Amino acid sequence: MITTFELRVKEEDIDRLGHVNYNKYISYSEEALGDWYKKTENDWREMAERSFGTVVVNLNVSYIKEARLGEILNIVTTPLQLGTKSFVFKQEIYNEQEEKITEITKKFVMFDLSTRKGITVLDSIAMHFR
Repeated sequence: MITTFELRVKEEDIDRLGHVNYNKYISYSEEALGDWYKKTENDWREMAERSFGTVVVNLNVSYIKEARLGEILNIVTTPLQLGTKSFVFKQEIYNEQEEKITEITKKFVMFDLSTRKGITVLDSIAMHFR
């Protein structure tokens, strides 16, 4: 399932150079990923109650163009690759002119919170990669 999440750049997102601070793009991507989980009915709280979670094992960010105060950004989250214990998302951030300004890939490992080890990706997540 591919999702799109919209947000507006706030004043606290801006750095001394007058554009969005590089760390904020990662926060934006996390908000959009939370939206993906919600839309696919995968609640992280419910997973945690069942002693499951995910951990980021690889993060790659390409900053292409700056974003500025007040701009509306759209973050497209695409399930990219499914492994046995891991999965990869691609996220692209677009500005109001529909120009790609950032590209992010994140690799996650499904994690058993009690044993602290990787486990097979839950079917409720894996089904959205097929």
